[in-house]
Amino acid sequence: MIKPRTRLLLAAALTAALAAALVWTIGYDGYRRDPAGLSWRYAVCWALFAAAAWAVRRAPVRQAGALILAGSAVVAATGLLAPPRTSTDAYRYAWDGRVQASGTSPYDYAPAAPELSPLRDPWLFPTGAACAGPDRAPLPSSTTTPQCTRLNRPTVHTIYPPLAETYFYGVHLLSPEGSRLKPLQVGGALLSVAVTGVLLLILRRRGDPRTAAFWAWCPAVPVEAVNNAHVDVLGVLFTVAGLGTVALRRVRGGTLLGAAVAAKLMPAVVLPGALSGVRRPREAAAVLLPAAALLALVYLPYLLTSHDSVLGYLTGYVNEEGYGDASAGSRYALLRLLLPDAWALPVLVVVLAALCGYVLWRGDPERPWNGALLVTGTTFLLLTPGYSWYALLLIALVALDGRWEWLAVAAAGPAAYVTARAFQAHGAVGTTAYALAAAAVLLGWLVRRRLTAGGYPARSTSQMAATTSAGRESWGK
Repeated sequence: MIKPRTRLLLAAALTAALAAALVWTIGYDGYRRDPAGLSWRYAVCWALFAAAAWAVRRAPVRQAGALILAGSAVVAATGLLAPPRTSTDAYRYAWDGRVQASGTSPYDYAPAAPELSPLRDPWLFPTGAACAGPDRAPLPSSTTTPQCTRLNRPTVHTIYPPLAETYFYGVHLLSPEGSRLKPLQVGGALLSVAVTGVLLLILRRRGDPRTAAFWAWCPAVPVEAVNNAHVDVLGVLFTVAGLGTVALRRVRGGTLLGAAVAAKLMPAVVLPGALSGVRRPREAAAVLLPAAALLALVYLPYLLTSHDSVLGYLTGYVNEEGYGDASAGSRYALLRLLLPDAWALPVLVVVLAALCGYVLWRGDPERPWNGALLVTGTTFLLLTPGYSWYALLLIALVALDGRWEWLAVAAAGPAAYVTARAFQAHGAVGTTAYALAAAAVLLGWLVRRRLTAGGYPARSTSQMAATTSAGRESWGK
């Protein structure tokens, strides 16, 4: 049997190896020219992550917490070593910040609008030979000189909610001249480490702090939150803080969850978990009303200053990604394997409604992240999203709850987004990845159920308090 302190050293060594592998991976620009090669690098990183997370589970708690936090900073820093590799969303963030600094609402004009032409520069809006890059979107030109932009979807309005827009504006104001996307990446690194810190604080009181490694060291965090600088990490921070607070202070927790939704709309899916075990309308209102009030408060300035809809391209995006039409694209892939296309959306609604009802009625109010993970993970499996950064929310919930098998759903995201590009049948790769993830989740549930029936501790939630004497070391020493 490996001694706890030996496990700590092993976890440290594996985390260092993971950081080296992430440097190797993030430094490789293979998304367009070699997605298969990039996928193999991702696989190495995920394998090292799994080994490191396994090693730290039986390490002494206090030392493990320090290692997890330090490792989080090192892992996050690897995302700063290259420009965004697999997404151009951060260019839109930088543009929205610039537009707001000029005194214009980001919801009023699309980037290609002539009204915003004075704000264009050669970095975000190249011309001539610089338009030959694969990540350039062409723009109409009145001359023979090609014009383009690094921004994706330049002819539509922004989609981001108001707290995200406030973040973009704040980063713009703090950014040195000519720093381009680096401040957004630094912001992503700081936020990702802050999530680790909040996880450790929550799990120190109600769980096993060592499961924070599931977020702190997960390869998706430096890739998506830092290198690609996705604003999802801001929503994750508020979500984790909100779920960790709502059981004790409903109003404060609800306010934080409202902030999460105002940063990225997706965290709304955790609200059923936040209401776990609530029996009285007054208790539910104590969470939902502050959340709604915060959301209204941050939307209000943009409503008053914008001439166009503050929802931006939201409805267009939903239709573009195939969420409105189950027969289009690769959404609802697992449901469409079993059901006619026309049934996919109604069945999804029924399943999620039943699941939310179960969480509301049977969920553990002391551990709202348990129900939040169940609803969020199932939503991912039913929707089968094609963008890997959406899983940042799921990864944080896994860190809170401890059911590591749900990480398979997060790993399916890069397969659908990157690996699928190496195959002619793009959709089949994503469908297979999500099917394997669903099988892993089901297997995990069966194993835990059998362990519980056999009298063994299920270790299915963040109740995974230390079971060894070394693991019971007090953080207060």
